[in-house]
Amino acid sequence: MLLLVACTAPADRLVPEDSAAIGADSADSASDTDDSSVDSADSGDTSVETGDSTVDTDDSAVDTGPDTWRSALYPEDWTPAFTDGDGRFLHDFSYAGYHAGEVAIRTAPGASFDVTAYGADATGAADSTAAIQAAIAAASAAAPAVVDFPAGTFRVDGVLTVGTSGVVLRGAGSTTTFVYFTKTTGVDYAAHLTFGGAVTQGTDHLLVVDGVVRAHEVQLADVSDVAVGDSVAIGWTITDAFIEEHGMTGTWVSFNGDWKTFFRRTVTAVDPGTNTVTVDVPLRYPAKLRDGASLRVETGYLSECGLEALALSNAADWDAAWASTQVHVALFSEVQDCWVRDVVSFASPYPSDARGKHLISSGIEVLDSRRVTIADSVMEEAEHRGDGGNGYLFEISRSNEVLTVDTTARGGRHNFIQNWDFGTSGCVWLRTTSEDGRSLLGDWDPVGFSSYSEFHHSLAMANLIDQSEATDGWQGVNRQGESSGAGHSATQNVWWGLSGGGYLRSMQVGDGYVIGTDGMDVHVDPTEWDWNSSGEYTAPEDWTEGLDEGAALLPASLYEDQLARRMGP
Repeated sequence: MLLLVACTAPADRLVPEDSAAIGADSADSASDTDDSSVDSADSGDTSVETGDSTVDTDDSAVDTGPDTWRSALYPEDWTPAFTDGDGRFLHDFSYAGYHAGEVAIRTAPGASFDVTAYGADATGAADSTAAIQAAIAAASAAAPAVVDFPAGTFRVDGVLTVGTSGVVLRGAGSTTTFVYFTKTTGVDYAAHLTFGGAVTQGTDHLLVVDGVVRAHEVQLADVSDVAVGDSVAIGWTITDAFIEEHGMTGTWVSFNGDWKTFFRRTVTAVDPGTNTVTVDVPLRYPAKLRDGASLRVETGYLSECGLEALALSNAADWDAAWASTQVHVALFSEVQDCWVRDVVSFASPYPSDARGKHLISSGIEVLDSRRVTIADSVMEEAEHRGDGGNGYLFEISRSNEVLTVDTTARGGRHNFIQNWDFGTSGCVWLRTTSEDGRSLLGDWDPVGFSSYSEFHHSLAMANLIDQSEATDGWQGVNRQGESSGAGHSATQNVWWGLSGGGYLRSMQVGDGYVIGTDGMDVHVDPTEWDWNSSGEYTAPEDWTEGLDEGAALLPASLYEDQLARRMGP
């Protein structure tokens, strides 16, 4: 019989103690959590009794037969309210992706605008920047609409921008349509192709009771100008007390005193009688009055935009690449319900000394966004893989519920990465492959050293790496003063069914979870990692189950199973 023993956490674990965890009858909760609402396909219609949800799992996985097993934290009758006897739980990750995974990515509708009709050169001999941007402008005026790139090669000496919802850039296929960018100046900390919204936030609506982890409701002082359908930000100030609570005094220094968006949500119900607002996706962390937790109505997200069926490159001459920093080939900033699919990188035909590489430094970034899907795509072969934020092939910053699925990153520095600032949660990497992540010491270094996909900056919370492979590695640790005081980079994140033979280091603040690996070199003891040696906040060891038994783990994908449960038959 398969018996898998998990780590036992002490009673003073950071998150459950401070969160008034769902299922507790607490005076600080936004509603009566003995009967707390749990989201369903039509949010708010399903209620789960949480009084019976705390289950003693006896710290062992469930043996379902000779060849398969289930996590003790994910029994067959799991609900989003399930909590074990020591306060551990897995978040509901099913909200990630385009329209929260509830509908398939659409076939781009509307009129089609062929870039060659505006003068784009499909041989790559002439600069097509103005022609392509003119086609984007025409599509923007007619949106929803498609900018079509036929088979061929297109050279872009400038940058391209999409600033209107409903515009899709579509090639004839990632093996037949090639777009390469040549600009190397003025693109630091930017991208050659940008889909960009212009989000503004309204006034603060202060919470009047602490927001509860896994709850869909927040109670405000006033709801008079909050309406169903509003996009909202829920966040709080990075106070001295918040920093001290996480043991980060003197480390978290870059954002002290700033109000930060932690959760990007849509309002599904407003009750003026109790001043309660219900949102579509549950809170991933306690939102405390102590830190000035509040809700702000947002406008200006770009939506229903896509990039699909083409190949991209922005590789430069070697010296020019190493003189640049944080140059992405594509950026989605302040967007929601957008997508990337069948997009790959390729070796640029333009520079004489690109050495066969595809990208100056970085691939695709999702910034200040939510509900984005990146699917069936490949980014690889970065030139600049040194420090300063370079070589990030798929990057997510300050974003919620981003789904990266059936996607490969190869030959970057941190191939898949959450980066910079607070505010990333609910993201899922499903069936991803990470290979040859390496840091180079300089433009002269042909070998470098191993570098992993990772949670890179402050407190990425409740994200899932699901049924993925890493021949290099993944990690979530206390990075202390690295990256301007990244400190604790991760909490409540889950590695589920990770394989590939690489290195896995999970030393998260509060709880973290490693469930069902296959061939991975797993490290969860915080005392073996110097930056975590204080122990108070990274201890206890993160929960582990089924190390080297991942091939028999049920379900194979946690995200897909949770989505099926939420959507129902």
